[in-house]
Amino acid sequence: MDNRDSFRAVLPAISIVAPCYNEEEVLPEFCRRACAAAQAAVGGDYEIVLVDDGCSDGTWSLIEDFAERDPRIVGVRLMRNHGHQIAATAGLELSRGRRVMLIDADLQDPPELLADMMAVMDGGADVVFGQRTHREAETLFKRSTASLFYRLLSRLAAVPIPRDTGDFRLMSRRVLDGLSSMPERQRFIRGMVSWIGGRQVALPYERQPRLAGVSKYPLRKMIRFALDAITSFSATPLRLASYLGLGAASLGGILLVFTLWRWLLGGTVVGWSSLMTVVVLFGAVQLIVLGIMGEYIGRLFLEAKARPLFLVGSVLAEGRSHELPVEFSTLGPAVRRDVWDAIRMAQSAPDHDPASIAWSVRAQERRARNEVIPQDAAGPSTRASDLA
Repeated sequence: MDNRDSFRAVLPAISIVAPCYNEEEVLPEFCRRACAAAQAAVGGDYEIVLVDDGCSDGTWSLIEDFAERDPRIVGVRLMRNHGHQIAATAGLELSRGRRVMLIDADLQDPPELLADMMAVMDGGADVVFGQRTHREAETLFKRSTASLFYRLLSRLAAVPIPRDTGDFRLMSRRVLDGLSSMPERQRFIRGMVSWIGGRQVALPYERQPRLAGVSKYPLRKMIRFALDAITSFSATPLRLASYLGLGAASLGGILLVFTLWRWLLGGTVVGWSSLMTVVVLFGAVQLIVLGIMGEYIGRLFLEAKARPLFLVGSVLAEGRSHELPVEFSTLGPAVRRDVWDAIRMAQSAPDHDPASIAWSVRAQERRARNEVIPQDAAGPSTRASDLA
């Protein structure tokens, strides 16, 4: 067994991943409850990954303090705000547990359900997702629009996506590797996990109000998120555009026949208002169709640029600050794990040689990309951070 195999042999039983955006008011209580829930479920064999999604308050200072006091807490600081779904993805990529729980830090989803989720997964489930039976302290508008969204999505999506669920779930490492291999930038994690398949089991629970702070999902972001979900998992809007075009063309044909018929009878079609109504109607249909096509074309444009999904400023693990390669998010799941393991080995174990570790990881990365590996002995860099 080589050094990396021995390092990986001590992977934690569970990772709890929580994206954070300006959550300084609630983060101490979240960490206390998450640590207690993990301790009750697996003893001390866990890690908690807290992702700072470009916070502008004191969230990162709290994460630094927690990571310094507890080696099982890992802090990830993104270079800028990327949004909830990308921040969650970054945390999942850096998690090392054999099972991974994804949860928000606002405590609307109770971390105490971890033990119940673990028990269900012990019974053979690949994914255990929380399904909301009740939403406390949410407005009628929020509940109504959420219900409408999930029911609309279930009808439009090409894969079945459970209703009344969020990203709160426990996943096996196999499912997480499948999720990590999906490179799209407009991410809808709960739908992507459903697409993977396997045995996915619901765990009903009552969603609590936020412990503190305000919601980070105003109406504008909710609409954007809904559009991302629908366009990522359904081509039905494009078909709807075609149906609108056919309907408008049929209406135009009927009007043409009516006009010719009146002309043959010696009459004239009068009425400026009716003419303008038809013009506006056809113009509106055209704009709707162009808008639908634009949503899909815009997503193709973003995917074609192939920029990194996220950039990590620093990672705090085991009381140390680590740097990641710039291209970390573009690597395959297996190579990402090797890179992260190598960096932690190089900086946490003084008897390991950072240069040889960095060189072996770079070689694995090149093999994954079918590139030629240089054979000169001067190849290894002198620092693990030179992986970039």
